[in-house]
Amino acid sequence: MKKQGFNPYLPSWEYIPDGEPYVFGERVYVYGSHDRFNGHAFCLNDYVCWSAPVDNLADWRYEGVIYKKTADPLNPDGRMCLYAPDVTVGPDGRYYLYYVLDKVSIVSVAVCDTPAGEYEFYGYVHDVDGRRLGERDGDEPQFDPGVLTEGDKTYLYTGFCRVGDKSRSGPMATVLGPDMLTIVEEPVFIAPSEPYSKGSGYEGHEFFEAPSIRKKGDTYYFVYSSVVMHELCYATSQHPTKGFVYGGVIVSNADQHIDTYKPANKPMYYGGNNHGSIVDINGNWFIFYHRHTNGTNFSRQGCIEAIGFRDDGSIPQVEMTSCGSNTGALVGRGEYPAYLACNLFGKDEELYTGTYGAWMDGRFPKITQDGRDGDEEVGYIANMRDSATAGFKYFDCEGVKRVKIKVRGYCRGHFEVKTTWDGPPIGAIQVDFTNIWADYSADIAIPDGIRALYFTYKGMGNASLASFTLE
Repeated sequence: MKKQGFNPYLPSWEYIPDGEPYVFGERVYVYGSHDRFNGHAFCLNDYVCWSAPVDNLADWRYEGVIYKKTADPLNPDGRMCLYAPDVTVGPDGRYYLYYVLDKVSIVSVAVCDTPAGEYEFYGYVHDVDGRRLGERDGDEPQFDPGVLTEGDKTYLYTGFCRVGDKSRSGPMATVLGPDMLTIVEEPVFIAPSEPYSKGSGYEGHEFFEAPSIRKKGDTYYFVYSSVVMHELCYATSQHPTKGFVYGGVIVSNADQHIDTYKPANKPMYYGGNNHGSIVDINGNWFIFYHRHTNGTNFSRQGCIEAIGFRDDGSIPQVEMTSCGSNTGALVGRGEYPAYLACNLFGKDEELYTGTYGAWMDGRFPKITQDGRDGDEEVGYIANMRDSATAGFKYFDCEGVKRVKIKVRGYCRGHFEVKTTWDGPPIGAIQVDFTNIWADYSADIAIPDGIRALYFTYKGMGNASLASFTLE
């Protein structure tokens, strides 16, 4: 079988959230922060980069560490984390990496001659008097830089605005000169924070964090994470620093608002903060975003979905899928790892990952892995208790007559196989106690056509699901 593109698009042991994708030459490069498996906080690892050919989003290549947290003069002992970065090409043709450390509110910059080489610290964004942006009287704290360079100007977008915090006015746009550091136009606010949003059109989807900027034709698309966190929204303007009008939601990492296959307000995955952007790859547009794994907020993985544009430039919201980078359904034949689940939920409904109480007492299924951070252990779904469901979308099925699953755990019961999350089972596969991964199968005919597949555990104990096979 030809290698296919999945979600998450990187190996299951890699945790790259906050993805900012760019096409340089014939490859697409993704820059993001770097979570740690079983980490105790966000973004504990150094920046790394992955890239893929523009004509094959199934073939991702590890480019290595491109910047260490200790490279910043403010962080020689590594006590601060590298939060979400962005990259732009300067007027000199070099690549500039913008980031904010987690305990300061200024913007740092590193530079490299190639997209994925070793970046070197370059300086801090400052005004003509050398005062650093974020430290001057009247400055609002800098956070999550997004950058776009046009000619000799670089537009820097920053901000972080909690609900109810009147000290934060909204996302800022600051214009930098050709040296990529010096402010030539002071910050202006391009969208409202929650306390100042009445009558703006942003109500209910006000700016929270994760500003990112892209341009399509003559329209600027400002992509951001809203105050509900799980969604990536966008606003549009014909000017990079003013006139942005709220457009809508592009994707939710809980699949909220989608009503094509379930009620609009039903979460189909455990949501959390979100960060990403849109990009044109070989004539097709995608949204890069991230999901949460391991039952915490601190082990996030990058995902991709294909998006479209209406004639008026608006972007319809897209579903979370298992096949986003494949730009179409997966082959309905062969073995698929369980970590590709785009829907995951239990008997008790919960919108957010890491909510204390239910997560602490182990009620919810979660995508996880064996081993430690960096170990190349294939992910799986753990803690599937009675009624826990894992969903996978989509598969082009033809002539499937048998389904096999790989399971381990202290469990006795069966897995129902369904083609809709709330529909009748089309078959069931019995499972039993096992300390090792064991194969179980049953004769189950999946109707031909493009299908979603849902596996619901019914029984005692809790099961782990490693994979399923369509035969």
